[in-house]
Amino acid sequence: MAGKAGSMSMRLSCVILNYNDAETTEKLVRLIADYECLHQIIVVDNASTDDSLERLKQLEGQENCSQTKKIKILIAQKNGGYGSGNNTGVRYAVEKGGATHVLIANPDVVFSEQSLKAMLAVFARHPEVGIVTTRIHDARYPDLKNGWPLRSFTRELLSMGPVSRRLFGRSFDYPDSYFQGRNAVYVGAVHGSMLMVDGEKFLEAGGYDKGIFLYEEEQVLGRRMQQAGYRSVLLLNQHYDHEHSTSISKSFSDAMKRQKIREESTLYYMKRYLNVSPWQEYLAKLWFAGIRLEMRVAKFIGIQS
Repeated sequence: MAGKAGSMSMRLSCVILNYNDAETTEKLVRLIADYECLHQIIVVDNASTDDSLERLKQLEGQENCSQTKKIKILIAQKNGGYGSGNNTGVRYAVEKGGATHVLIANPDVVFSEQSLKAMLAVFARHPEVGIVTTRIHDARYPDLKNGWPLRSFTRELLSMGPVSRRLFGRSFDYPDSYFQGRNAVYVGAVHGSMLMVDGEKFLEAGGYDKGIFLYEEEQVLGRRMQQAGYRSVLLLNQHYDHEHSTSISKSFSDAMKRQKIREESTLYYMKRYLNVSPWQEYLAKLWFAGIRLEMRVAKFIGIQS
């Protein structure tokens, strides 16, 4: 990637979405509160049903800055999902907080200030960029994808099946050679656990689709940014740590319940963004039924072993 250094003044805010997971959220906020490059930390409580809001409000009250409080707690009236909650946070950061760039972070991630500065530097040099992220370190899922191409209908289906994903994974992801010897690459979509966006570009593209509660939001954002003329970048010389799906698992303990939400989101994405035909929609539903059967068999084998 080549580019020219920019002279724009950058103002970075961080948005963290919380749902019934104040302990994890508090831990991240305390970790990054002293990062000098962060102007504001915005926690959006997504209508938690536990004592999260009370605990987070105490966190806000403990913050003591000379001019204005660095930590801001926003309250969503209802849990509209990942996209809706983060849209609320980004819009506040840009329109009320004066942010030029916004870091969207799950509560269960850990990142350095050095990585944030490296991500900001990409925006400064590349005006066409709307999203920047870094590599993921995930002990539970070491093969977790950092960034991937925007997929066709067939490749989207193959990426969902536990067996097909293992058999055909290399056919719908970038080849290893694409990343070798590079510090940064363009990608179609990035993992949603931590990413930095240009605030104005994000809002111009429409942000996340509120019609999706959870899952597929990464694909949608990548397509919306692409359609608006902006690109996504993966930094290979920086990383963050991710305890995969801590928040999601606390909210949806049943794997089948999570699978149902994933299927609903995928069908919505396919119909709205891939313009699939009725027969393709029918094929997708059959494919999902096969995935659920795989899950039941895997659970049965696990119980018997």
